[in-house]
Amino acid sequence: MTELRHSPLHERHQELGAKLADFGGWEMPIDYGGVPAKLGVVAEHTAVRTAVGVFDVTHLGKLSVTGPGAAAFVDSCFTNALDRIAPGSAQYSLCCAEDGGVVDDLIVYLRADDDVLVVPNAANCATVAGLLADAAPAGVTVTDRHTDFGVLAVQGPRADDLVAALGLPTGHDYMSFVDATWDGRPVVVCRSGYTGERGYELLPRWEDAGDLWDALLKAGEQFGAVPCGLGARDTLRTEMGYPLHGQDISRAVTAVQAGLGWAVGWDKPAFWGRDALLAEKAAGRSRRLVGLVGLERAIPRCHMTVLRAEGGAAIGEVTSGTFSPTRKVGIGLALVEAGTADAVADGDEVVVDVRGRPGRFQVTKPPFVPSHVR
Repeated sequence: MTELRHSPLHERHQELGAKLADFGGWEMPIDYGGVPAKLGVVAEHTAVRTAVGVFDVTHLGKLSVTGPGAAAFVDSCFTNALDRIAPGSAQYSLCCAEDGGVVDDLIVYLRADDDVLVVPNAANCATVAGLLADAAPAGVTVTDRHTDFGVLAVQGPRADDLVAALGLPTGHDYMSFVDATWDGRPVVVCRSGYTGERGYELLPRWEDAGDLWDALLKAGEQFGAVPCGLGARDTLRTEMGYPLHGQDISRAVTAVQAGLGWAVGWDKPAFWGRDALLAEKAAGRSRRLVGLVGLERAIPRCHMTVLRAEGGAAIGEVTSGTFSPTRKVGIGLALVEAGTADAVADGDEVVVDVRGRPGRFQVTKPPFVPSHVR
């Protein structure tokens, strides 16, 4: 068995009573329900919606692509169009296979024409790195910098207050980043996140991550800050309808089916999977990702069958599902048939087979709660 990797905050998570689990080969906190924090997914989720939470997401990959034409090379690989943004900005994009399936979704930080930072999901970092390295032209280098930086996400309506309390810059545009210093140490401050709340992702050096985490929690006491695990990160992103790779998007699910066409530069001359995605867009998708909101007490879970009506035909399956701590109902995402007589529209009622019992849900376009990212 491969030994799990640890973030630079591992001992701090243990001291806070975190429940730890494997995330993409890294042992990371699910929640802080143990002693002394005594929190849990719902408490951590609520803190992010009402005050501010601090997440360790250091397990995310960090790939540096450098050299003459690095940005143009990355643009020719991933779906989104880098000419939509300027240096100092970040962009959500997709790494696709030639058949249009999603190898990974990721964030691209554009530093300069010859300097790009790619942040894939932990489980897919090595795959994305290999694909880039194999395709890189002469003079362009792909470097795995996974353990050069920590990643701390500060999310919630008091995020600006907390980040400013440490003397770090706030207020810059959504999905832009600033090179800053804290305590004389370099930190990249990006206005981004995966929760639907206003927030920042801070990239300190690996060896500085622990001190920055401590400073955030100490300064955050006055703002109601709490440490948050990846359990709350999942319920928060599900309330937004943000896709999770491996469930809502995967090698078997395309950007068109997932409704991620906004992250595709359709007019670009080249990107991985371009021909397949253009053909699918022209022909019409056979499946689409929809949102579900419970009409009664039932919680959808991954792989549960979605039916057109009780006792009716199966039309798809749940890809993500949870109890919404904000709305107090079951919510989820489901991949269902499109372009057929059984296809559903927003507002329709469907049934989910919840462990042998029918649960009524309404097809609803996410987000399920208001977004405050800007």
